[in-house]
Amino acid sequence: MKHLMTGPRYKVFGVYLSEPVYEALADHCYEAAGVMDLAGYFEGSTDTAPAGDPGADATDELVAEVVADFADLYDAADFDAARDVAYDSFVLVRLAAEPTQVSELRERFRAAETIQDVDLRTVHTAILGAFLETAPA
Repeated sequence: MKHLMTGPRYKVFGVYLSEPVYEALADHCYEAAGVMDLAGYFEGSTDTAPAGDPGADATDELVAEVVADFADLYDAADFDAARDVAYDSFVLVRLAAEPTQVSELRERFRAAETIQDVDLRTVHTAILGAFLETAPA
């Protein structure tokens, strides 16, 4: 049986963050959309989330802002601090965003990974950390 989706859908994808950046992101999502448990918000969902879901809309907006401001965030990112995070202490968090925005963000993350000669966990933490430091509460 073919699965029918009704209405616009966001793509759900994962990023790895240090504990402090994860906590800042959770606070941001709580303030933006009332998301109480970011770690479990998209847990058990398929690879998509419906547009109109408050948490999905909030993370979609966040991703769009990160994509738009990526160059400035890259310049502001503290890659050295992110490099110092123990490899096994990153938190995987799932976000939802418009599929083309997810693709664009992944491309930018991979480019930063190559330029900085670090892994994606470090890039995710440094870039999203920079965003959350400048994002309005």
